Amino acid sequence: MFITIFTIVTLLITKKISPVVALILIPVISALLLGTGAAELTGYFEDGIDAVISVVIMFIFAILFFGIMQDAGLFDPIIKKLVSLTRGNVIIVAMVTIAIAIIAGLDGSGASTFLITIPALLPLYKRLHMSPYLLMLLVVLSIGVMNLLPWAGPIGRAASVLNMDPVELWRPLIPLQLIEIGLLFIIGALFGWREKKRIEQKFGIEAYRESAAAVDVSAKEMTVNEEEREKLRRPKLLWINILLTAGVIGMLMSGFLPSGFVFMIGLAIALPLNYPKVDEQMDRIKAHAPNALMMAGIILAAGSFLGILEGTGMLDEMAGDIVNLLPAVFIPYLHIIIGLFGVPFDLVLSTDAYYFALVPIVEQIVSQAGVASTTIIYTLVIGNIIGTMVSPFAPALWLGLGLAGIEMGRHLRYSFFWVWGFSIILLGVAWMIGIIGV
Repeated sequence: MFITIFTIVTLLITKKISPVVALILIPVISALLLGTGAAELTGYFEDGIDAVISVVIMFIFAILFFGIMQDAGLFDPIIKKLVSLTRGNVIIVAMVTIAIAIIAGLDGSGASTFLITIPALLPLYKRLHMSPYLLMLLVVLSIGVMNLLPWAGPIGRAASVLNMDPVELWRPLIPLQLIEIGLLFIIGALFGWREKKRIEQKFGIEAYRESAAAVDVSAKEMTVNEEEREKLRRPKLLWINILLTAGVIGMLMSGFLPSGFVFMIGLAIALPLNYPKVDEQMDRIKAHAPNALMMAGIILAAGSFLGILEGTGMLDEMAGDIVNLLPAVFIPYLHIIIGLFGVPFDLVLSTDAYYFALVPIVEQIVSQAGVASTTIIYTLVIGNIIGTMVSPFAPALWLGLGLAGIEMGRHLRYSFFWVWGFSIILLGVAWMIGIIGV
């Protein structure tokens, strides 16, 4: 039992095999070694897939929908306007960085957030002598906050552990997410003030004022692959796309229809609306299919993994063994202990290992002490979610580092403790507003 989890975690950390292979193959081998027959194994697999299929549907169509909206240029006017409003003020630049990253993060993808935010703002940071590591830190914190969206990876993974609809899991987190956004802007202002003082000390006040006065970010500097993106933009449909997106999000929050169905309808409207030709529609689907299928494949593999672990009784036995080893006084607080160290866990565990290996075991243990499963999951998610982009196991982080032209080691030294501190603050806020507890 423990060998199964240890093997999966080790393989994921060392990147010897992909998450899909690890989550499918290792549990199957373990189940066969325990004497599980083909019929039983099929039943466990089907139970696991049934539990996550609604999550998979939502992921596929949510990623496609928001990808189409980005292609059509839904967020471009807002981003350009925000950049123009900075007027070389370092404090405002830091706050605008957060605003752009939040808007770019609406699709729940860290990679697209980096692709939109860093090329748009890096020239501005360079002209003002601002550190690219500050740019990276602010984007990383924003991605962590936007990862609470139900179509982002962490909430989807957590929902699959509880066999819940991600939107249903997310709704109680909406007040926390709004508070987080407000805190982010306060933090952005403080970091901007600190950066302004650093620049003045290093280059002198006059040099700072001259660089600020000379700021004029051109459209070419603000985007990548500008010619290709221009062909895809639909500026005349901007307000229609805004209304469509607002309608989709409103339907999600209302719970009137299943989340996957909402995104299916949204995509079915968005595609012919923005790209009337069938070939154009297929090209847009192909462009975003890799991201959609990657997450769908991982969630389906996780469904198989959890179905086998629960069906064979391995999860119950592992939880029971750990309970017997731990002092009884720790059991009701184990999720809080793990949550407080959620960001450091990102340095030794991949996101998949954290959510599919550690989280189910902790949930199984603590729930036996009478703590609600949703409370346990919220604690583990909130404690970890901000730290996703300080993990060397996050592929999107390497993309962001490359775009910003900075080093992983220095990024960790610059950002790690700020990110960890922010996650602890969020746990405190979640406790004060009653989302988590014991």
